[in-house]
Amino acid sequence: MRHQAVKVRLYPTTEQQVILAQHFGCSRWWWNYALNLCIETYQLTGKGLNRSALNALLPKLKRQEETFWLSGCYSQVLQATTLNLVTAYKNFFDGRAKYPRFKAKKNRQSIQYPQSVEVAGDCLKFPGRVGVVKAKLHRPIEGTIKTVTVSMTPSGKYFASVLTEVEGDNPPVSTDGKVAGIDLGLKDFAIVNDGVKTSKFANPKHLAKHERNLKRKQRKLDRKEKGSKSTDKARKLVARVHERVSNVRQDYLHKLSRKLVDENQVIVVESLNTKGMVRNHKLAASISDVGWGMFVNFLSYKLEKEGKVLVEIDRWFPSSKLCSNCHYQVDEMPLEVRSWTCPSCGTHHDRDGNASANIRAEGIRMLRQAQQHLSVSGTGTAADGGDVRPKLGRKSKLTQSPVRSEAQASTK
Repeated sequence: MRHQAVKVRLYPTTEQQVILAQHFGCSRWWWNYALNLCIETYQLTGKGLNRSALNALLPKLKRQEETFWLSGCYSQVLQATTLNLVTAYKNFFDGRAKYPRFKAKKNRQSIQYPQSVEVAGDCLKFPGRVGVVKAKLHRPIEGTIKTVTVSMTPSGKYFASVLTEVEGDNPPVSTDGKVAGIDLGLKDFAIVNDGVKTSKFANPKHLAKHERNLKRKQRKLDRKEKGSKSTDKARKLVARVHERVSNVRQDYLHKLSRKLVDENQVIVVESLNTKGMVRNHKLAASISDVGWGMFVNFLSYKLEKEGKVLVEIDRWFPSSKLCSNCHYQVDEMPLEVRSWTCPSCGTHHDRDGNASANIRAEGIRMLRQAQQHLSVSGTGTAADGGDVRPKLGRKSKLTQSPVRSEAQASTK
């Protein structure tokens, strides 16, 4: 069995929008209340609250006069909020996420239905007071519906993410086929080397194209009186611009990742420290806009779905400073240097093209190392992807890499 998700647009009636707003508010209040209670309990006792202890508080709160309005929300929505909070704490303690934060009304709102959602023609039928909501089902929803997350964007649009369980597994992983190395950058978004040619894909700079419009609408928002209806209208206009930028960015990344996945069996990328790179205030806006992390995520799930392999090499691998012809490594390579000549073999390199070739070669080396390990251990003859994609912060081993320093080359 495998899981897949489909995100569809919802068109609730005015009455349904009011009910959803109440559900959003109840879920948001319960999240903030439970999070604050967990923090206070830990400060007093040194222990946290588990899922059962938090859910046990809900009936008591619904009976109290100050919070009786919680009874108007579908019960399983609040229980799903509890589960999400407990999961957020688990992800924090396992090092996968930051500490859970309080939710605000002005941000994206969401609730989750863990069961009892059905497809009714071109609509989705929700349990409780919401009922049947018109939806844009742009593709058939296959399998058994497990959970449905209803969300509202800051611009006022409604969506439903439908998670289903489908019979069958992804095709078996194979590394037999074309291998491409990708160097991600700002001048050109992606430089792809497939062993035969090097292709460059431009950086569209989505935010820069909408920057003037965004500044104008943000100035209008700043002039509005806080708390007024005109402020809400102006805030939605600003949110629409941000949403448009996000949509065009995702569209570009989806199309490019689909093209690369269709043309290659193995794709090799660098594990970039985007969080550390945005600390450079001169490049922070450009790095945030380009969407490297989102692009790698798109590559990852598309490759996995088709039985293909994503290889991530360590961020400290000297892809730009290494000659792809003779493996000579220079000591320094400033960002302003876009081309250089190898002092050992005299080969002239384009910085990004040379980096993509080295990334591809390192990925192939890691694949062969994984295949040799599996062959020796007797567990298989081909890499299954499990040991190929390293965890964040784990360095790729270069013990047999033919890299030489300038000092070593000068003693020839």
